[in-house]
Amino acid sequence: MSVNDRPPVSRRGFLTTTAAVAASAAVPAIAQVAAGGPVAAATRPNILLIVTDDQPEQTNWAIQKTIAWLGGQGVTFPEGHVTTPLCAPSRSSVFSGRYAHNHGVRNNGASAQLDQSTTVQRYLKQAGYRTGLFGKYLNSWPLANNPPHFEDFALLQPGYVDAQWNVNGTVQTINGYTTNIIKNRTLGFLDKAATDTRPWFAYVTPYASHEPNTPAPAYANTAVPAWNGRPSVPENDRSDKPAYVKQATNTLADGQAQRQRQLRTLLSVDDAVQAFKDKLSALGQLNNTLVIYIGDNGYQWADHGLLGKGTPYSPAHEVPFYLSWPAGGLGAGTTDNRIVANIDIAPTILDAVGITPTHSVDGKSLLTGFSRDHILVEWWKQGSAGVKDSWASYVAKNKQYVEYYDLYTDANGKEFGTGQKSFREYYDLVNDPYQLTNKLYQATPAEETSLGIPALAQQLATDRAS
Repeated sequence: MSVNDRPPVSRRGFLTTTAAVAASAAVPAIAQVAAGGPVAAATRPNILLIVTDDQPEQTNWAIQKTIAWLGGQGVTFPEGHVTTPLCAPSRSSVFSGRYAHNHGVRNNGASAQLDQSTTVQRYLKQAGYRTGLFGKYLNSWPLANNPPHFEDFALLQPGYVDAQWNVNGTVQTINGYTTNIIKNRTLGFLDKAATDTRPWFAYVTPYASHEPNTPAPAYANTAVPAWNGRPSVPENDRSDKPAYVKQATNTLADGQAQRQRQLRTLLSVDDAVQAFKDKLSALGQLNNTLVIYIGDNGYQWADHGLLGKGTPYSPAHEVPFYLSWPAGGLGAGTTDNRIVANIDIAPTILDAVGITPTHSVDGKSLLTGFSRDHILVEWWKQGSAGVKDSWASYVAKNKQYVEYYDLYTDANGKEFGTGQKSFREYYDLVNDPYQLTNKLYQATPAEETSLGIPALAQQLATDRAS
């Protein structure tokens, strides 16, 4: 990865130099200063990390309160991505700051492969933080197994109504709408700050907007703004796409229905985020709480005839991404146009707290002035069946290169197959943002060279091996 790294920032130096930068439209919005000493325990920020499920980027209508707080009083990252558009691999990257090929959770069945000593919750717990988890954890994680390094938790067996939970070691049914239960459990955790002076880390992860996208009763019939699709919905000519795309049959109507259901479920998430802000304000902790909001992956609304995730197309890996930390100078409402990703979350949190991780990380702290020119996005087929091959992609702002491979994983995430390339795609994202024309389809060697494919292929191979 082509990254311009600069010396890490100390929180003390950061506070004294970022206010003017955060108030401007400069990009990056986050200042970079010389390195300093560790963060004093008394000034360490609280951490509120909110990770939604299957939330694509174009869902702003449903999260207006969230945007008003974290966008209006923080930083908006319009170039936010996930490095694997699938739940468990993405969440493992959030926890560890690593690509899936390094943390080993290559599919939803391989959650046990995550080295729990590399997680941000382990570092924070060890540093004296009070830690809590409220909602979904990792796919395939047995409900009866307590999540490591969380001292207070309500672990959800994914569902929307009257679901099963593991509450601090006791598996039980809790009646009600799960997003509201997560909200109330989180508020209870925050309330403990009135008597427990330790800084805290809350990992809050509602099931919304995952299928079956069941809204709360109050929003079951809420009118959603009309949406007439985009040029990629459903894309009439897919002759230049791989076989699984050619065979896709979803329509604009399917995408509209999916979008409506997702937006309705997200309205309850928005209510919860507003409740968290109000509680932090009441506790006097709003200023020194680092809040990060991200979706674990995006979602296609019949783009190229496909519903869902797990593809290299933009709607599947582009996600909403917000950060707010007023005490860190990040409370003025700015836009940061750097390419950022879920792998940057753990390094950012550890940097804010003053912890240097002892494991290798692929992401970079957003509190520094780093800038990357592209991001690696990757996905693996689970099992040998199915028409869609594993793939990896070089994603920049202006172009995207994709390779598919004869490769699949078993339930433990172990790779099998020849690894040979089975299909390739290249998109000019400036002139073709909806990825309608694969310029590698029937391209001559000379045309490939003019597109810079040899160099992109080499960089992608390097990224996959690093």
